Amino acid sequence: MKVLVCPLNWGLGHATRCIPIIRQLLAEGHEPVLVSDGYPLECLRMQFPDLRYIEYPSYSVRYSSGISQVFAMLWNMPSIIYGIVSEHRWLENLLKTEHFDQVISDNRFGLWNGHIKSVYITHQMMIKIPRGLKLFEGVLWRLHRWFIKHYDECWIPDFEGNENLSGDLSHKYRLPNNAKFIGPLSRFDIRTDKSIDNSYEIVAVLSGVEPQRSIFEHQIIDKYRRSGKDVLIVCGQPAVNKRTYHVGDVTLVSHLADDELVPLLRGADKIISRSGYSTIMDLYTLGCLHKAEMSPIPGQTEQEYLKSKMDGE
Repeated sequence: MKVLVCPLNWGLGHATRCIPIIRQLLAEGHEPVLVSDGYPLECLRMQFPDLRYIEYPSYSVRYSSGISQVFAMLWNMPSIIYGIVSEHRWLENLLKTEHFDQVISDNRFGLWNGHIKSVYITHQMMIKIPRGLKLFEGVLWRLHRWFIKHYDECWIPDFEGNENLSGDLSHKYRLPNNAKFIGPLSRFDIRTDKSIDNSYEIVAVLSGVEPQRSIFEHQIIDKYRRSGKDVLIVCGQPAVNKRTYHVGDVTLVSHLADDELVPLLRGADKIISRSGYSTIMDLYTLGCLHKAEMSPIPGQTEQEYLKSKMDGE
């Protein structure tokens, strides 16, 4: 099959969790064509340099620098709606000029078409919203279901039972008929190398939408630059040329290949990260979730919920 794989560009997580899917497609003899933009596209290019890529933008959003993202998301809503309509038309036009057998969309709402099998990936069947707006939780759940029902299948990267990673996000409400649990997805899922690198006591792995990614980076630098500890920040900025520099006791590197990053995560005493779902799946896969110190993006209700779930609250 010729398959479009299309992760959302809101941080690196949607792209990294598509990596095991792309590997499986290749192992089965299929032809993946990767569609994204920004750092997620660069990340996939590093992983699969021989594959074909189509650069197409995701929904343009920018988080607030404050403690709530509600108004930021409301401000972004017109561009999100425009992006959904635009990507739906883009896929329709693409299929008029080129044949594809399937499209796999990671959290991109508009990439379905009646002439091709379509799969939607999400761990967030219901959308967590601030406590004062709980009245609208059911409305958003139904709206999300409306998008999901246009796809032939909905894959949920989690376990089905009570011992799961996403909690309410995928287990609170009844699933649509086309939805199924497929187990966690991690770019580290095929790794058998058990090497450990103890070069750094603390490893921070960054990702996410600006300006919150940069704010988190500066917070970690300010906390550890004179700590006397060996600290590494992996900035989550994949590019052809890797950049490394130092601020006091902190070493910053733009990105690391998986075979460089995994031993460092295993060898660190503490791992600092956002409480994004793809990060949780990665650390769970590596057996490192117990070492994680997670800080949700302020006001990002999904990450705040996942942090409280990881803490057993």
